[in-house]
Amino acid sequence: MSEIQIAATLDCRGLTCPMPVIKLSKAIRTIEKGAVLEMLATDPGSVPDLDAFQKQTGHAVIEQSQADGVFRFLVKRTK
Repeated sequence: MSEIQIAATLDCRGLTCPMPVIKLSKAIRTIEKGAVLEMLATDPGSVPDLDAFQKQTGHAVIEQSQADGVFRFLVKRTK
């Protein structure tokens, strides 16, 4: 299995809803189709927000994890 190549990182630590998703919406447009953006957030609301984001936009959250109060999402631009 190959390692996921991250095209960009979006640091949303310390931001609360809806700012992480708003920033993600803008940042995802700066990477190429098929590329992966890493988003870091501390707001627990980011988990349901990212689920809604992928359903609304069609972009895919391909990995999600949490460590030391930081949520890490890998989001693949699909279109």
